[in-house]
Parts: sequence; C-alpha cells; structure tokens
Amino acid sequence: MGTVTLGVSIAVPEPYGSLLQERRASFGDPAAYGIPTHVTLLPPTEAEAADLRAIETHLAQIATAGRPFPMRLSGTGTFRPLSPVVYVQVVEGASACSWLQKRVREPSGPLVRELQFPYHPHVTVAHGIEEAAMDRAYEELSSYEASWTCGSFALYEQGADAVWRKIQEFPFGGGGGAPAVPAQGGWFVDQPSLHP
Repeated sequence: MGTVTLGVSIAVPEPYGSLLQERRASFGDPAAYGIPTHVTLLPPTEAEAADLRAIETHLAQIATAGRPFPMRLSGTGTFRPLSPVVYVQVVEGASACSWLQKRVREPSGPLVRELQFPYHPHVTVAHGIEEAAMDRAYEELSSYEASWTCGSFALYEQGADAVWRKIQEFPFGGGGGAPAVPAQGGWFVDQPSLHP
C-alpha cells in the first residue's frame, strides 16, 4: 500500500481561515493555497497507508476524551533566525493544544515521533520567503485578533501535488461538540484543560 504523509491540526474557522490564507498568499508564500490555515498538532509525518485505520481509531479516542475549549489569536511572532517562519500567536488555548499534541504522539500510539523543535502552538502566515516579505507579514498582522470555540481537530493527508486535504474530523466528546465557527455569545469552557 505504500506510505502517506499525514498531519493533525486544528482548523482556523471562517472567516478567519480564508482571510489569513489570502494574507499569506499576498506576502508571496507559494504554499499558501495548499495548506488550510491551522494550528499544528502533528507536523508532516510519514506513515504506512495500512496503518490509517489504527491512526483514525487513536485520534477518535483522544477526541472522545477532550472537551471544546476557547481559542484566541492575537498579534504576531517569529521563529527567525532559527526557522524562517512568521506566525500569528495563540494566546488562549495553547495549553489545550499542547495536551492534544502530546496525546497524538504518545509512545503507545501509532504516530510516535520526535519534534525538531519544542512544541509551540501558532498559525503560520509566512514561511521560507524573502526577509522583506517576512518583515511585512510580521508588521501587517501585528494587531490581528480572532477567537472561537474549538470543537474538533482533523487528520490531513498531503497529496502528490503538495496540497493538504482533510481525511477525517474528530469532534470532542465523541459527539458534535461545539460548532467550528466563531463563538457569538456562546458557551466557553472555564479552563482550557481538555480532561473530562
């Protein structure tokens, strides 16, 4: 069956996702339209295609144990000079993202891997482009704000065309969870912990 390149992430919902994708493209990032706007839980990882069912079962178990939590983005940051990335900061929901990514990569599961850098939840808005464009992304999105209730995460596969496509979404609590749209006077969990 061969191998597949997988990733696990939290999608940034509309209208925020498309806006940030368009801004990423405007800075000259050629990958902008091949990568849905997201917060990474598992970076690109090679896996055996035959293991997909076990991977989906593993992710479903994690989601069932989780609860919706508030996410808030605010301002920009950068990993330069270590890595050529400018991002929008996750200022609320980071601890829940950290808990999730540890569970996704746990040693007893099918997605075990070491990370190249310590985990830092973020939304990439420029990657590997010229420095002047990176500076522009950093400055122009420095006052950016968005918030929503995160009700799920998803498994993605990268195609031969380098485009990432969603394979399956995993709602928290095993049910519909909170809708993946910005909260409008809606319900929020008091603590960002996902533990039931």
